[in-house]
Amino acid sequence: MNISPSTTPYAVLGHPIRHSLSPRMQNAAFEALAMDAVYLAFDVSPEKLMQTLPVMAELGFAGINLTVPLKEVAFRGLADLDEAARRLGSVNTVICTPGGLKGFSTDGEGFLRAIREAFDLSVKGLSLFLLGCGGAGRAVAFACAVAGAGRLMLADADSTRLAGLEADLHALGLKTDISVVGTEPQTWRRACREAELVVHATPMGMHTGEPSVLPPDAFHSGQRVYDLIYMFPETVLMHSAREAGAQTSNGLGMLLHQGALSFSIWTGREAPVAVMRRVLEEAVYGRKTEERCQRSEIRGQRTDSK
Repeated sequence: MNISPSTTPYAVLGHPIRHSLSPRMQNAAFEALAMDAVYLAFDVSPEKLMQTLPVMAELGFAGINLTVPLKEVAFRGLADLDEAARRLGSVNTVICTPGGLKGFSTDGEGFLRAIREAFDLSVKGLSLFLLGCGGAGRAVAFACAVAGAGRLMLADADSTRLAGLEADLHALGLKTDISVVGTEPQTWRRACREAELVVHATPMGMHTGEPSVLPPDAFHSGQRVYDLIYMFPETVLMHSAREAGAQTSNGLGMLLHQGALSFSIWTGREAPVAVMRRVLEEAVYGRKTEERCQRSEIRGQRTDSK
């Protein structure tokens, strides 16, 4: 990468941000299209976001992605929003123009594309259980309701957030049956078993050693389970679901497709999805495969030494 004074900067902001694979994906896209651009990552706390965004625009940043926990902060702080961001109450993509900052949300459409890809599945008419009603969870809920989901069961540990999403979904006036499961894990288990598609949208499982937020008996054969966490080939929740016979996928596909949509918003060009997919899969599956091999070798050495 040849960075010069004419290089156009882009970035992802989050808190924390060190886990993000977006720089690998977007920089690979810029390189594939021979664009003089660079994509960086910065840790920005929620209380500093709305001070930071205008400064980045002044410094020449052309586009910005936002991740947890900044999406709802940007929604409240930006005046110019696209329809999806306004409906969701969440912003994951910002474009910097001479006229100011404009917020978009690509999470919902990114999720629908990922589900079609992972399971060859449309959400129309399906019964869904959504655990986690924050920024990404809201995007999933609205996307599924607009796409014609038959039933949408909502769960979150935060009762205020849960009630807010329920009210906003009912305000759409759609035919999807919206119900609140509640904040207690025992009710989550029962609702999970009733669903054809289960979507996990909480941060639980992002760190090694954390337990699954749902036990294996919450799942059953024939279900599809999508975990928005993407930094592991198989999350602890996916493992529990797979042990029960469910078909599972991590959130790498959603990261890919929402990122490709962001790329097109910023640049006006079609994103090189195949290139972006390859670097993401190398980062997650390649690295983890190598680590597993190394651990196996160490265990073998220990066994030989005994």
